[in-house]
Parts: sequence; structure tokens; C-alpha cells
Amino acid sequence: MRAAALKAGATVLTVATTVMSALYVTAHLKNPAAPLQPTVLRSAGSSTVAGPGGTLTLGPSVQPSDVQPVTSTYAS
Repeated sequence: MRAAALKAGATVLTVATTVMSALYVTAHLKNPAAPLQPTVLRSAGSSTVAGPGGTLTLGPSVQPSDVQPVTSTYAS
């Protein structure tokens, strides 16, 4: 009797998880207009901050490149 209850509980949990996952996926469909490579903002320059231990120069961490933009994320 206990084994049957465990099997039934596991089956109900599996089916419920599958249904909830399917509902989540259909509610969050892919947006084909979304950019796969976001644009890089241009900075006016770097900032220098002086502190007791020395100076710290802050600048943009993302640099533009000449690489072709990603047009697909399909991988086999």
C-alpha cells in the first residue's frame, strides 16, 4: 500500500511539474526583435579618484569591436 502511494505521489508531482513548466515556457515566448548583441554606450572618458592608497582610474569595461553581430544562437 505504501509503495503504491509513493508511486502515485511521484506521478502526480511529475505531471504537475511538466504542466507548470509548459505553462511557464508558453508565457515567456522568444522575442524575435530582441537584440542578440546589445549596443555599446560611448563614454565621455574615464574618471580618476584619489584615495589614501593611491589613485584609481575608472573607464568603460565594454569596448566596441569589428566582429560581426550574432544573428543566430542555434547550435547542434
